[in-house]
Amino acid sequence: MKRRQLLTTAARCAALGACPGWTYAWAAPAAVTGWVYDPLFLTPVFGPNHPEQPRRVQAILAAMEESGLLGRLRDIPPRADVDRALRLIHTDAHIAAIRAGYGEAIDALARKGVGSALAAVDAVAAGAVRNAFVCSRPPGHHARNTGREEGFCFFNNVAVAARHAQRERGLRRVLIVDWDYHHGDGTEGFFYEDPEVLYFSTHDWHAYPGTGDPARRGAGAGAGYNINVPLPCGATDADIVTAFERHLLPAADAFRPDVVLVSAGFDSRAEDLLGCFGVSDQGFERLTRMVMAIADRHCGGRLVSVLEGGYNLRGLASAVVAHVRTLAEG
Repeated sequence: MKRRQLLTTAARCAALGACPGWTYAWAAPAAVTGWVYDPLFLTPVFGPNHPEQPRRVQAILAAMEESGLLGRLRDIPPRADVDRALRLIHTDAHIAAIRAGYGEAIDALARKGVGSALAAVDAVAAGAVRNAFVCSRPPGHHARNTGREEGFCFFNNVAVAARHAQRERGLRRVLIVDWDYHHGDGTEGFFYEDPEVLYFSTHDWHAYPGTGDPARRGAGAGAGYNINVPLPCGATDADIVTAFERHLLPAADAFRPDVVLVSAGFDSRAEDLLGCFGVSDQGFERLTRMVMAIADRHCGGRLVSVLEGGYNLRGLASAVVAHVRTLAEG
């Protein structure tokens, strides 16, 4: 892969939140898009016939290189220290059980995914980039505090990033948009009673994990801040765009987020191995423009997208290129 322009020392410090008292003068244009990746994401986790493979990231990297997009993006290094942020969401028992049960290599990989999401939030909060895409694996939105992997997920990258944005970056109101084919039961659970996190999900209600009932709207102070929109098998671009228009846009405008996080699952694309939706690359471009418009209206464009599912290698790579190209076009 061609070398891409690296962050300056000052930019790296700001992305990591590691240089208090510095004043940063960003050379990048306001609409620059960040790219977070680490070679550790090529670490195998499951068996050779499992759909969640390093080949997923390899296919994305090859397609991104071929597209010419990488030279337009700003590299953001993952954060190394994630312990404090992890504990904003996950219990000590869960964290210890992942390491003990799956070994140091997988624990390091899962932590790198968390550190990548954190670095993207830090860079967006600091103004180093306008938005960012996190090219990580395995996914995270099913992870809960069970002490084991759930739906290929070990730590909930987006949930940790959301709490970090609130507690460490002063971005109090967080909108999470989850367009994965599968419902993000872990993410929903962490914020079900939280009025400062608006969780919106489109998914196949009858697929794994069988959650995502539209009647589940949040509880207590969080009532109304959890929005599930199940779609039928065979759902098209028009179906998912209509769901966003009818349910997400008015809720987001009323909520007025300080940052937008996307659980970007591309198993909702047509021909995925684990999904039966028919969303096209053009459909993902439209969804991307919609979440960008929300971010532009309410929070200066601050948006972080984190890879979740997507298991047809050709389709995953093509959809990610369409998504990132749209982010970079501003």
